[in-house]
Amino acid sequence: MNRYDPDLAPNPSEWLAFDEQERIWLAEEHHRQARVDLPNLLTHAAFHAIVENQIAENLEPVVRAMARLNAEGLSRHEAVHTIASVVAKHVHALFNAKADASNSQAIYNAAVERLTAKNWRSGS
Repeated sequence: MNRYDPDLAPNPSEWLAFDEQERIWLAEEHHRQARVDLPNLLTHAAFHAIVENQIAENLEPVVRAMARLNAEGLSRHEAVHTIASVVAKHVHALFNAKADASNSQAIYNAAVERLTAKNWRSGS
């Protein structure tokens, strides 16, 4: 694997064979080549890598969410962003002590399970 395309699922074993920095770099490079203007390319790419890691590791709520969001009409790339928005909110809550760290995974999983394309499109 020498390039990343968020609209095509990477092979899980190939994706996980890279170290984290290489995964982030692949996501950064995709967005650079696509000439996507982002306020913080590194952060954006890191969130792509987090979601791709969870899919490659077969985190069931994320895998289900990806399939559901695609079936509801989102492109794979849009679905990555949708899931990444939950990651960002969850991390923010943890950093600000607004989430119970002892139950963190269950809270995150439940939030991912609630994702819909309709909610994403409406900004809810």
